[in-house]
Amino acid sequence: MTAFITTVNEWAWGPLMLVLLLGTGVFLTLGLRFMPIRKIPAALRLLMQGRKSSADGDISPFGALMTALSATVGTGNIAGVATAIALGGPGALFWMWMTALFGMATKYAEAVLAVRFRERDEKGNYSGGPMYYIRNGLHKRWHWLGVVFAIFGSLAGFGIANTVQSNSVSQVLYDTFSVPPLATGLVLMVLVGAVVLGGVRRIANVASWLVPFMAVGYTLAGLFVIASNAAEVPAAIATIVTSAFTPTAATGGFAGATVWAALRFGVARGIFSNEAGLGSAPIAHAAARTNQPVQQGMIAMLGTFIDTLVICSITGLVIVITDVWPSGMSGASLTTSAFAQALQGGEYVVVAGLCLFAFTTMIGWSFYGERCMVFLFGAGAVMPFRVAWVLVVPLGTLFHLDTVWLLADTLNALMALPNLIALLLLAPLVFTITREYFDSASAKH
Repeated sequence: MTAFITTVNEWAWGPLMLVLLLGTGVFLTLGLRFMPIRKIPAALRLLMQGRKSSADGDISPFGALMTALSATVGTGNIAGVATAIALGGPGALFWMWMTALFGMATKYAEAVLAVRFRERDEKGNYSGGPMYYIRNGLHKRWHWLGVVFAIFGSLAGFGIANTVQSNSVSQVLYDTFSVPPLATGLVLMVLVGAVVLGGVRRIANVASWLVPFMAVGYTLAGLFVIASNAAEVPAAIATIVTSAFTPTAATGGFAGATVWAALRFGVARGIFSNEAGLGSAPIAHAAARTNQPVQQGMIAMLGTFIDTLVICSITGLVIVITDVWPSGMSGASLTTSAFAQALQGGEYVVVAGLCLFAFTTMIGWSFYGERCMVFLFGAGAVMPFRVAWVLVVPLGTLFHLDTVWLLADTLNALMALPNLIALLLLAPLVFTITREYFDSASAKH
């Protein structure tokens, strides 16, 4: 079974998928005339204004971004970056940056379409995302893609955003403080249940407090390490850029890496971390109180900017500056080693970050799975799904999850395919909506 899933995974995340993900981002960036990169300051202003809104929707525009970020900022920012560098060398971080720059356009387009084509379910709550913009925006012959996305979306979360996350937390708490894994699982189950069973408004409220706190805390600790080693930063950046275009030689426990390995692992881990193209984040943005798809799209693209260009960059720079990457370690252990070496008690920063990031991923992704179930079975499926989500949490602490991780990774790729096809087919509409919005905005001035 594992061998079969490994084969499917290698195909699902092979060159074709990476070209499609990166290519869609490049195509949308060019079609939008680099608007996502040019308008970052305007998007930040919109975000600050988006804490309160009286428009149609379930949660504030700020709450929608925090809900999306709660699901996006996860173990990928700590373990994923380290894995990319361990397998692809420092150059992988450069390709993560490129993925994020073009991924901003992908995330923007997803949110624009999510708000444009969202619906209300029979209980009056807003539902949106790839399944809805496929059904409401494309010809009937494409509608089966929406069903495919919803099936994979409702299943993928149980792996990558539930059991894998609880497993990561239990492992790091056992290694650091000898906490029994099942005890961690049961406590997590209670905490996740307290939030998830309250629905999207409670998830958004918790995320709006927790996400800024954890992101700023981890960022400040990382910036302190970088500032303390300021003299090493230019050499570290030179290493990252050089390694992106030349093979990295074997050194210490590092086996060496080709340019293709740096590109492959940089793009794959970048997408895993910021989820641009997966189609998950627009499900949260569809619930935002807004009547303006472009404004929510601009707020949404900040998710990719914050996740990869800020948080992942800090993890990557700390690993390269402290020069622990050739050690042969990988994942969270590599990041823990880097912080511990650079900062007194630095390992506790990573432990706290990993626990908080994993917890918020679990609550954010529960909403994604729930909306996929609503699309497939109606609003009656919501409560059974929430209960199942909470009950599965402790199971992740009991099993060796290599196969679950592989399966979830594969399901993520299978989620992305229908979404990317829809984005490419609906790109002309995104360009038109964007052009009309900025033309009318400039006409007002």
